[in-house]
Amino acid sequence: MSPARALVLAIASGAALLAPACSSDPNRGYAFAEPYDASVRTVGVPIFSNETFARGTEIALTDAIVKQIQQQTPWRVVSPDRADTVVEGAITNAELNVLSNDPDTGLVQEQTYRLTIRFVWRDNRTGETRVARENFSASGVFTPVRAGGERLEVGQRDAIDELARDIVASMRSSW
Repeated sequence: MSPARALVLAIASGAALLAPACSSDPNRGYAFAEPYDASVRTVGVPIFSNETFARGTEIALTDAIVKQIQQQTPWRVVSPDRADTVVEGAITNAELNVLSNDPDTGLVQEQTYRLTIRFVWRDNRTGETRVARENFSASGVFTPVRAGGERLEVGQRDAIDELARDIVASMRSSW
């Protein structure tokens, strides 16, 4: 068999194997379509409310969500009153947990900063709830040891960034 014919046969075989796996619906197999609802063009993100004593976290979380939407989706972020859809929510808990202590001094070596939120993604055009989550949480690990240790904000930033990524991933997979 000639090399050209072998190449054509290999390409045809590959296409025949991929064809049954492809789908126009991303929830039903592989798809070449974008994993976004094409009817959504704009998203509003009002500042999340904060039911904790961790002040300023709501602004940082809202900002991280906006940036994730802008970086990871084709949607534009606009004011909530003009948007096709709105993502809103509340920070319901912010807590520190000790992971490990120094056996000699008893001082904390590693801690997690855990943020818990609830959020809803609502369609302004129909009033339909697209995604709603309760007790949605993420944690960031930091090491607050004495000389050269990390500040609480390191763990807080990690938790905020993870929540923002997870919220946008939930929005992408909801349709």
